[in-house]
Amino acid sequence: MDLSGYSISELNKLKTDIEREVRQRRKQQAKEAQRELKAVADKYGFSLNELVGNASTGGGQKAKAKAVYQHPEDPSKTWSGRGRRPRWINEWEQQGRDIDELRVS
Repeated sequence: MDLSGYSISELNKLKTDIEREVRQRRKQQAKEAQRELKAVADKYGFSLNELVGNASTGGGQKAKAKAVYQHPEDPSKTWSGRGRRPRWINEWEQQGRDIDELRVS
């Protein structure tokens, strides 16, 4: 497929359309696979849940990162050291304090 004649906006629309179609087809394939698995489980006298447990098809959530730093006066305020620094960390350092003082032991 030669894409050299397409403008950037046309390519972006094509990309969006392709991504949408891929998502729809994957969803349909997952439903079909689930139907087939259920049929096999039924054939042998099992429920699908008995064979695969509580496996979810939607993907699980990531575990929350452990707290590395904790506010000295409000223990509910924590930070894992990843991502954007919370305001209270910045304020702590602006007071000339060392962030290591907040480290959870």
